[in-house]
Amino acid sequence: MAKLSRRQLFIFGGIALGGGIAGAAQGFLFRNYAPSQTAANPAALNNPNPSASQPPAPSNTASKVRSSANLKPAPKGLYAPTRGDVRLVVISDLNSAYGSTNYRESVKTAIRLIPDWEPDLVLCGGDMVAAQSLSLNRDEVDAMWQAFDRYISGPLRAAKLPFGFTVGNHDGSGALSSGGKFTFQTDREAARTYWRDGLHDPQINFVDRGDFPFYYTFAQNEIFYLVWDASTATITKTQLDWAAQALSSKAAQGAKLRIVIGHLPLYGIAKGRDNYGNFLDDADELRRFLEKYKVHTYVSGHHHAYYPGHRGKLELLHAGVLGDGPRRLVTGNLPPNHTLTVVDIKLDQAETAYTTYDMNTLQVIDQSTLPPVIHAPNGKVYRRDVKET
Repeated sequence: MAKLSRRQLFIFGGIALGGGIAGAAQGFLFRNYAPSQTAANPAALNNPNPSASQPPAPSNTASKVRSSANLKPAPKGLYAPTRGDVRLVVISDLNSAYGSTNYRESVKTAIRLIPDWEPDLVLCGGDMVAAQSLSLNRDEVDAMWQAFDRYISGPLRAAKLPFGFTVGNHDGSGALSSGGKFTFQTDREAARTYWRDGLHDPQINFVDRGDFPFYYTFAQNEIFYLVWDASTATITKTQLDWAAQALSSKAAQGAKLRIVIGHLPLYGIAKGRDNYGNFLDDADELRRFLEKYKVHTYVSGHHHAYYPGHRGKLELLHAGVLGDGPRRLVTGNLPPNHTLTVVDIKLDQAETAYTTYDMNTLQVIDQSTLPPVIHAPNGKVYRRDVKET
C-alpha cells in the first residue's frame, strides 16, 4: 500500500511527525530525591505476571484516596519509590510506523508492569495509534484501535486501572484544510467511535464530557484533570473559553490539585521538534492562562524526549516516548531513551515526586544528568529542581 512521504504529511498535518524505528537507547538513572537504584533483570519480564501483587480496584468517587498496605509498591526487581497520597503512571507516544497494528516491546513491557506500581490513574500523553496518513482507509484505522485495545486499553481495564488520555496528532489530528474541514476527518471519526463505545470505558469520573475524547474534564482522588485538544499547535478560542469555565468551576477550584493534559508541549524541548508547529502557539500566554487558574502541572507528549521542567509557576512534565522514535533534547547530547514516569503526589502539600524508568534498561533516570535549562526556540524551560533566573 502506498504511503505519503513525510514532506507530504507535514504539508497536510502542519506538524512534523514521529515515526521510524529507533535503536535501543541506554538510559540514565533518575530519582527526584535519591538516585541510588537497582536494575531489574529484563529476561524476567517475559513472564506476563512479573509480580505476585494484585492491583486494588480504582476509586469510585472523586474524593476517595486509595490506601495501600504496601508503602513502596513496584514490579519485582525494580526500584520502589515511596507511595504518595495519590500515584499516577504517565506514558506517552506508544505508536510505531504508520498503519502499524503492533507495538514495540518497550510498550508491552510497560503495560505488563504498570499494575504492580499500584497507580490510582494511568495518564497518556497521546499518539496511541499510528494514523495521520491519507493513504490509510477507515478499516485500517479501525484495525489500529482494535490493536490498541488488545495490547494496551484492554489489559488496563482488566486491571481496573482508570485511564486518562489526550488525543495526539496520530490519533486524530485537528489540522484543518484550506476549506476549514478536518484534514484527517477519518482518524477523528475512528477515535470518537472507539472511545464512545461503552465497551471501552476508561473508568474515570467525568465532570464535563465536553467533546470527548478530544476535550473533557474528570476528577479522581481530589485532583481535577482538564484534557484539551492539543493535537495541533493551536488551542482554539472555543477551547480556551471552555477551559476557562471548567478551570474556574467549583469542581476545579475545590480540588487539591489541578492538572492539564495536552499532546503538544508549550515549549520546543527536543531536536527535530524544535520548530513552530511542533509546540503550542503563544506558549507564554497559555502558561499565564494556566497559572491564573492555579494549574499545578501541564503533561505533554509529542516530543519523544523526557524532561521534568517548569516555567514560572507551572510544572511541565514532558512525558517522553514508549514507542518508536526517541529523540535527543535540544540542549546537551544525552542519548535518547524510552521512558515511563511514576508520579507520587502529596495532596496537602501539593507536591509531586517523579520516578522515571528507562524502559530498555529498567533503571531509573537520574535527574541531575539532565540539562539544568533547555534553550527552546520559544523560551527557556528549567529543570524542576533548578530555580528560574
